[in-house]
Amino acid sequence: MTSRALRFAAAVSICLMMTVTTACGQKETYVDTRKPVKLNDVLTNEMSDTSSLAGLDSQVRKYMQEWRMQGAQLTIIKNDSLVYAKGYGWADKEKKVEMKPTHIMRLASVSKLITATGIMVMQEQGLLSLKDTVFGDRGILCDSVYTKAIKDKNIFRITVEDLLRHKGGFTTRAGDPMFSTRTIMRQNHLKTPPDHETLVKIVLGWNLDFIPGTSQYYSNFGYLLLSMIIEKVSGESYEKWIQKNVLKPAHCNDFHIAENYYKDKYKNEVRYYVPSNEPTVSEYNNSGKQVVRCYGGNDIHALSGAGAWVASTPELARLVASIDVRRSVGDIINRESIHQMVQYFDPDTYSLGWNDTDPQKGWKRTGTFSGTTALIMYYPDGECWIFASNTSTWKGPSHATYTGELFRELRRTYSDLLPKRDLFYEDDGSYTPEVNDTKKKRIEPPMERVYSMQEISLGKFEPKDEDKGGKKRRRK
Repeated sequence: MTSRALRFAAAVSICLMMTVTTACGQKETYVDTRKPVKLNDVLTNEMSDTSSLAGLDSQVRKYMQEWRMQGAQLTIIKNDSLVYAKGYGWADKEKKVEMKPTHIMRLASVSKLITATGIMVMQEQGLLSLKDTVFGDRGILCDSVYTKAIKDKNIFRITVEDLLRHKGGFTTRAGDPMFSTRTIMRQNHLKTPPDHETLVKIVLGWNLDFIPGTSQYYSNFGYLLLSMIIEKVSGESYEKWIQKNVLKPAHCNDFHIAENYYKDKYKNEVRYYVPSNEPTVSEYNNSGKQVVRCYGGNDIHALSGAGAWVASTPELARLVASIDVRRSVGDIINRESIHQMVQYFDPDTYSLGWNDTDPQKGWKRTGTFSGTTALIMYYPDGECWIFASNTSTWKGPSHATYTGELFRELRRTYSDLLPKRDLFYEDDGSYTPEVNDTKKKRIEPPMERVYSMQEISLGKFEPKDEDKGGKKRRRK
């Protein structure tokens, strides 16, 4: 068995087994016998139809009508249990396909949470450190083509953590390089859109707008660099490595990197929509064609880990439940890594992958571009609400504020009415003792300590054995 396979097996065993000490001082190991379902194969809208939540459905539909959304999904987990997952409106209005919880759609910048999780997995595997520099002879992207392109020597100071926190010194003063393909092609006399290597060389020839680590400015380009770091360190494509090392351990089976056009969409992917009065735009590759912005206006596929993932909201919820230090779903990274991701400093400091992790308000991740509106809100009481639509609105990124208001209103009325169940699993979620019980009687194990968001953010928790020490660095 390869070292990578051994690491994967170890991670699975951590998730599926727990050892407890009985009142007599005897240790017993409990094996989690629950069978995770392939969510996008089994979930239906009917599973979340209940008369007690009819008012919730009505309010969601009213909200969609107000913002002229063609389709949307709403998924709710409570203490890591999937209690609600439903689609509303149209997945593809032209083909009369109704939205289901199993349809997948572009997640836009929610993708950054996936990329950040991948970086934490790599750190746990000893493949990199958040303190590693990105460029230069000792950097991860140490290729000479990048080193020779650098004009501003401060670029050599950029660390992995700077990129995660949007502190790399990159801004959009000259335009966002991830959404300025046509301009970059003209300025650099390119006949085709730049690949990632070409784009990075071009941007490295620009001056930074601040010294890395001293300020912050939201940067899609920074998360492209993180995607390329994952590729460089792993020797695999970003998509395949994330699927194998982040998504598969979290039992997320239907995440993919988006394509640019409707004709190339995945089988269960939605159709995207823009406001009816939004004009067409020039195609991103300077073909001269006019296109609907969400289909060819930008190179979505090239966004990679900055904004290109497609998934369903139930599977996205499963991933969130795998990085939150709660009991029901085993985490794919350890408590210290989760603490690093959600450590809260102040309202003006980005968390790792998350927009904000104020422990008093909850953890927030937004995603918006043409044809997509998405929001994850994970509240201190253990509820996580996820909304995604296949329609963008004229409000752009600020639209998440209105979805957050919808969540607050719905939670006030319906939180206590949510079903007590867990659709993540086939059975009732009980456990089987592995020792001292030849009949394998199914019983619940003793409850593990449940930590509050404030304790997690401040690092006030007892580390598990697998959190201690850490693995030795293997990257030279």
